[in-house]
Amino acid sequence: MKYYNLKEKKEVVDFKTATIKGQGREKGLFFPELIPQFDKDFIENLHQYSDEEIAFRCMKDFVGDEIPYDVLKQIVSETINFEIPLKKINENIYSLELFHGPTLAFKDVGARFMSRCLSYFLKDENKKVTVLVATSGDTGGAVANGFYKTENINVVILYPKNRVSAVQEKQLTALGENISALEVDGSFDDCQNLVKQVFSDDEINSNLFLTSANSINIARWLPQQIYYLLALKQWQKLETGNPVICVPSGNFGNICAGILAHFRGLPVEHFIAACNKNDIVPNYLKTQKLESKETVATLSNAMDVGNPSNFVRILELFENHFEDLKSKISGYSIDDEETLQTIQDVYENYHYLLEPHSAVSYKAMERYLKENPEKKGFILGTAHPVKFPDAVEKAIHLTVDLPESLENLIKKEKKSTEIQPDFVELKRFLLNKN
Repeated sequence: MKYYNLKEKKEVVDFKTATIKGQGREKGLFFPELIPQFDKDFIENLHQYSDEEIAFRCMKDFVGDEIPYDVLKQIVSETINFEIPLKKINENIYSLELFHGPTLAFKDVGARFMSRCLSYFLKDENKKVTVLVATSGDTGGAVANGFYKTENINVVILYPKNRVSAVQEKQLTALGENISALEVDGSFDDCQNLVKQVFSDDEINSNLFLTSANSINIARWLPQQIYYLLALKQWQKLETGNPVICVPSGNFGNICAGILAHFRGLPVEHFIAACNKNDIVPNYLKTQKLESKETVATLSNAMDVGNPSNFVRILELFENHFEDLKSKISGYSIDDEETLQTIQDVYENYHYLLEPHSAVSYKAMERYLKENPEKKGFILGTAHPVKFPDAVEKAIHLTVDLPESLENLIKKEKKSTEIQPDFVELKRFLLNKN
């Protein structure tokens, strides 16, 4: 499988190169030259396959012969070695719980897959690699956990000051060792722009062996298809007909992976992009104008993105045909007041506890089903409620119990370096660290 740069299509690389480079020239994202199709019999009989076999079949065509099949099978097995259950909330809405991994967030899947691929590719390299990542909350923790104490790999995480939850911040800052956390006095978009500038700087790239672990990296983005297949496997046992899938959406890597799986043959009735007040894509679906905006801080902070990088991949999948895209994807914007009310209502009515991102998704799904009452579907539960205790406790007036896996982490000291959203300051930090 080859991958081309969406900004400079003459730049074509293999899976290994795309994984290590992160992005192409002119800050372009890599995209697969071909969309490999699922075998129809495979899709219709997912119940006959183990989760590990499903994950392997999902990823093998994208990796090709660059990782031996036995190694790839081990990688995908370690990627999904935790529960990913589809749980019923009410008669029409289920939740795919993606928060049972080590950092209690959906990004564990992509981060674990990428870290293991990168470790394999670099095992014979006699140099250190710097993994650079911007996070709006959960990516950083998942990447830190995935690469923690990995030989010859240093991780530098940029996160927006005062815009991540206390648990998220501890997951970013408490590990130490080969993990460095930079607390940027700005927004997630500032963090993301700084990362993109680093990859375009000749001096930094001549001194450091750099890669990115954001969802712009194909090894982070592509494995997210796996849990859509695992959801369908469970859906087929519970319901008839194709599901509507509602995805909490910020940088749009997650929903883009689901749409890619759909283009490969995953049967989906409709996709819903559930956004908070950062409503760039819902506005695009109304106006056909894709305009980035200043980021608005919300309770669902991991979705506080004013310039969603991965949406260009969705446009590529639909070959920029707006009407085709609009017929398959709806977008809703949910504010903080509705988010809190949804957490409260769902807990009181169905005894199911949502956190802000999944609450945004639930409310968006509820709106869609009101307009399409004959449909059913599932939301993606992207984080554990304990990661957002202030919002959850404000909504239900109860304390969220801390999982045992986090108790020791919370007690650890925060280790971070504060910087301004200034490229010169970041450049100085990276070069001095080297």
